[in-house]
Amino acid sequence: MRIAQVLIGLSILSACSQHQQSKTEAANEGSLLIIGGGKRPIEMVRFMMDQSDLSELDSIVLLPWASSEPDSSSFYAKKQFQNLGHDLFWDIQPADLASWSKDMTNRLVNSKLIYIPGGDQRKFMELVEKHDFEPILKKAYESGALIAGTSAGAAIMSKPMITGTALKFDEYYPTFRTIEKDNLELSEGLGLLPDQIIIDQHFIWRSRHNRLLTALMEFPEWTGWGIEESTAAYVHQDSVEVVGNYQILVFKNESPEVKVRNGYFGATDIKLSIYLPGDKFPIH
Repeated sequence: MRIAQVLIGLSILSACSQHQQSKTEAANEGSLLIIGGGKRPIEMVRFMMDQSDLSELDSIVLLPWASSEPDSSSFYAKKQFQNLGHDLFWDIQPADLASWSKDMTNRLVNSKLIYIPGGDQRKFMELVEKHDFEPILKKAYESGALIAGTSAGAAIMSKPMITGTALKFDEYYPTFRTIEKDNLELSEGLGLLPDQIIIDQHFIWRSRHNRLLTALMEFPEWTGWGIEESTAAYVHQDSVEVVGNYQILVFKNESPEVKVRNGYFGATDIKLSIYLPGDKFPIH
């Protein structure tokens, strides 16, 4: 979905009042672990299991829907949990969604840990939309589940979702080569975070600053989280904690005016905060 096609929908979302958002967030009993991709330190996996209060009788739910090879994605996702002694999984493959039942919904809503591996975030959201799965995942989150996602599984956490496509360039690059207008392709993610937050992953390693800055030039009211590989944002209620090995970069556009000259963006007051493992920051 190109940016022109989502402007109206995202503008409506941004117009929701802070009071309404606060009420929604207060109702969420669950938490998020938004992983920037790359290797997952064993301590992060243990943290994930501990924070979800997982017992040996609880199944870890796997949703490998972003992958072009879901079976392989599930196999590698399981390995680290198994290394920590947990071998009970509910591996929901894309084909299972065709025979989805009310009992399965109830089971998922009452799960403690839902893990979303990487791949293509658009592929994941296409299945979510096709099977009307967004309300089920949101209900699980509101009911107390820890929803963890890495790479593409991180990108889907926010409502505005970066697809990775640069509209003005035919060839794909892991980052944007420019900061210019009408180059950013967006779609809609799950919206488990407040609507004004947008996620980018593999952030420092793949130098994705231009991509996230482009989003903040197009939508100055948004806040951008750039999450590095082997690093995660642990979100619980209004607090965010950095977990893992490296940093999370948080960008806010505080410019009084965003300028465009010859198609390129300019701004004079972009605030950058760099948070280290163990640091905490407010979600707003």
